[in-house]
Amino acid sequence: MTSTTSVRPALWALLTPRWIARSIRNKLLAMALLPLLVVLPLLVGALVIWGNAAYDRLLITKVRSDLAVAHGYFGQVLGEVGSGTQAVAASHTLHLALAQHDLPGLHALLTKERGRLGFDFINLYSPQGVLLTADSPLKEDNGGTARHFQGAIGQTSLARLAASELLGLAPQLADRIQIPLIATRGAAPTRRTIEDRALVMLSTMPVLGADGKTLALLRGGVLLNQNLGLIDHINRIVYPEGSLPLGSHGTATLFMDDVRITTNVRLFQDQRAIGTRVSQAVRDAVLQRGDTWLDRAFVVDDWYVSAYEPLLDARGQRVGMLYVGFLEAPFRLVKYGLLALIAGIFLLVMLLAAVFSVRWARSIFRPVEQMNRTMQRVEEGDTGARVGAVEARDEIGALANHLDQLLNVIDDKTRTLQRGAAELDAKVIARTQELAQSNTSLQQAQQQLIKSEKLAAIGQLTASVAHEINNPIAVMQGNLDLMRELLGEQARPVAAELQLLDQQVDRMRLIVTQLLQYARPTDYAGYVEPVDVNRTLNDSLVLVGHLLAHTRIEVVREWQATSVVGINAQELQQVVINLLSNAIQAMPAGGTLLLRSHDQRDQQGRPGVVIEVCDSGAGLSPDTQEKLFRPFFTTKSEGNGLGLWISVGLVERYGGSIRGANRQERGEEAQGAVFSIWLLCEPQSPDKQDEAASRSA
Repeated sequence: MTSTTSVRPALWALLTPRWIARSIRNKLLAMALLPLLVVLPLLVGALVIWGNAAYDRLLITKVRSDLAVAHGYFGQVLGEVGSGTQAVAASHTLHLALAQHDLPGLHALLTKERGRLGFDFINLYSPQGVLLTADSPLKEDNGGTARHFQGAIGQTSLARLAASELLGLAPQLADRIQIPLIATRGAAPTRRTIEDRALVMLSTMPVLGADGKTLALLRGGVLLNQNLGLIDHINRIVYPEGSLPLGSHGTATLFMDDVRITTNVRLFQDQRAIGTRVSQAVRDAVLQRGDTWLDRAFVVDDWYVSAYEPLLDARGQRVGMLYVGFLEAPFRLVKYGLLALIAGIFLLVMLLAAVFSVRWARSIFRPVEQMNRTMQRVEEGDTGARVGAVEARDEIGALANHLDQLLNVIDDKTRTLQRGAAELDAKVIARTQELAQSNTSLQQAQQQLIKSEKLAAIGQLTASVAHEINNPIAVMQGNLDLMRELLGEQARPVAAELQLLDQQVDRMRLIVTQLLQYARPTDYAGYVEPVDVNRTLNDSLVLVGHLLAHTRIEVVREWQATSVVGINAQELQQVVINLLSNAIQAMPAGGTLLLRSHDQRDQQGRPGVVIEVCDSGAGLSPDTQEKLFRPFFTTKSEGNGLGLWISVGLVERYGGSIRGANRQERGEEAQGAVFSIWLLCEPQSPDKQDEAASRSA
């Protein structure tokens, strides 16, 4: 079970970024600035979000109360239409004129009452719905009006009438019915171009006799289409002068369905937006679902904080909407200004707090950084480095002084130890050099002795083998030649077999010659001459050109060697061609053949030249590297495995060496093998090498 003390450091290391964990400066700055750069911005963001939402709710609450005022006044006007009609129906003058059948008197009375009540029409009908008289001349009633009295007697409500129905009540209102529709952005699609219906406040009251019987029906009403006086009065009640600050202004509108039939919203400077339509979103919410819209809305040409509620007729059907709202832009600017002011105040406070926090943190981490830099300088070898005077007078300042004192003590002890160590080192170096020289001489003598013994054994063996093998080979070759001579034309059927025997005999002679060449280097060595390795590389490429011609190998030359080497030119060319052939065979599918040369001294300081043959093949396996230069070892289906063995002998007889490795082991990114030949610049013959080896022994 893991303890809490072990979990907490691991969790802290996991959650802490590296740039904080590696520096006390960053830790202190993070501790000082994290509340300012994270907590305060989050607090400001939360405050801005809350303030924005609260301000919007405040505007919605305002427009809701405005709608309540407009709704109350609209209901009051509707009630006044009903009460006014009821009062005329109950008036003694009406009953007296009706009893006397005084039609002119009835007409004069209705005309007078219409003006007094502010109605658009008031008409008197018989109980059967036949027109008796009106406040204005009407066409002869054909009885169609009676159908509209059914279920409406004694009620006052909104009614949506067709043009013919309204003209049957008040023909003088014909010019207020026709409203051309104006294309409005965001409105629901429609093919209508004109609104010819009427929305009226309609009241139908019975005229009752003394016995309670209905003597007549009185119908009065107010047309809402283009009723500018009514809508302006509603607007003055809801938004009196100076009620809206910041240059905002309020508006009120009456809709029939989604068409503005009267409004004080301006389309242009002197033209009201009568005939424009509400957006489809508001139409669906209010007229389709019967909701009250309380939100911002795009009204004609600007955004308003808006409130819409449905208007119902006597049957409860939604026939229009009542709207109030005020321009949002001034309030929006004030809101953004307040939010910007709050954010600015918080930003100023955050900057001031950050400055003070950084200054206080600096008084802590600066002495610590001075001590850290001092320790780094001491680690780098500057033993005289000291913290020096620090501004802090607290525990950190005392720690800096103690560190300087400790460094002084360590410096004195170190000087003493260094003097003793120097004396001891001098004695050890002298003894070590003597021992190293003796050991080197011994190793060289052992290596040369072993090599000489190996060569002697191989020489005796190869000489015996060569003698024993050359005799049978000579007999075989002589008999082959005799067979051809005796058989003559009869040897043609087996000419291919005889030629194969010739090739194998030549191969056996070559193997014997190579064995003798390695076993007796002095017998087969060529004369030593100064050789330009770059030229030898170029000549060797020409000789293997027939092999490269049938491949997709790209040859890259990096020849930087400027010195010449001491070796036999033909033997060096033999070694290079052998390495080139191996590299070409290592890339059957194509690749890059890289040839490099540069000057390089060996560990003893002798000048020399390095030749490198690099391929991009599969590389050398560990087992192959171990057996690479052994005789008769090969990874190919053809060959005798003596090429690299002979090459090593050719190079070493002139004081050089050959190494084989993978390119990636040498620190290169490319894949493949690299064979390096190191040659001495000073000519050295095999005879001189043997003499030098004898002297060393």
